Amino acid sequence: MSLDALAQTFKALSEPLRLRIVHLLMQRDSLCVCDLMSILDQGQSTISRHLTYLKNAGLVHHWREGTWMHYALVRDGLVPLRPDDLQQCLQQLSDLEADREALAHYEQTPRQCAR
Repeated sequence: MSLDALAQTFKALSEPLRLRIVHLLMQRDSLCVCDLMSILDQGQSTISRHLTYLKNAGLVHHWREGTWMHYALVRDGLVPLRPDDLQQCLQQLSDLEADREALAHYEQTPRQCAR
């Protein structure tokens, strides 16, 4: 990994909403943009902009299923951070408890992307 790539990783994780997205993606194998919109109560353009930033930093990859874009973490992209340590750190933040609860509640309702 180059110095520039490492700096890009830290820049990508320096925004609270992007950290929340990474945290949610650590909870599941993948999530659809519509999932993240509902869980985080943000518009499509906001979620997509932050996902693009994470994608450009090499932290997530995406694929299309019908009209929906799905995202998953590139665990190797988090290598300098030791993904398990980052996940443990994020799990301990009370600020993110509401996101975990929203994810669990959201998964009990029909999903927009009908996975």
